[in-house]
Amino acid sequence: MTVQEAILARARAVKVLVFDVDGVLTDGSLFYGDDGQEYKAFNSRDGHGIKMLRDAGVETAILTGRSSKVVLHRARNLGITRIVQGAHDKLAAYETMLAETGLTTAQVAYMGDDLVDLPVLRRCGLACTVPDAPAEVRACAHYVAQAGAGRGAAREVCELIMRAQGAWAAQLALYDR
Repeated sequence: MTVQEAILARARAVKVLVFDVDGVLTDGSLFYGDDGQEYKAFNSRDGHGIKMLRDAGVETAILTGRSSKVVLHRARNLGITRIVQGAHDKLAAYETMLAETGLTTAQVAYMGDDLVDLPVLRRCGLACTVPDAPAEVRACAHYVAQAGAGRGAAREVCELIMRAQGAWAAQLALYDR
């Protein structure tokens, strides 16, 4: 089995794709207003990919170490209902998620970008990251996106899963009018 075939086999088993936020759904920049309000820039194509993946029957979730109201707003906009913020121990939060959903590790894809994500990346069925992640994270990942963080990487992973599961053509057909 080639590396690409192994990645597709892992992607076929995925029932939920869990995203870190900063450095995955955003480019990692943190913006603060004078009032202390935090702002983040999200990519609309990443968001559309997340919605398509959900429509294709794969749940999406957020697991992040930071807490931010803007993440709740973005998640609500995308239809993401499983959101864990302020997770200083991401592995414990991941294991709780598994217990709550009854999913196996093989059924979970995780997309993270930094060293704090390594424990989850090592234990999920499909470990994904972004091209500018540290070498240790890239080495642990089954799939390294070509697109950058907050610049299409999440969409790329969503499409990978939909293609592997045979759902991509049906999603494209929705725009064939």
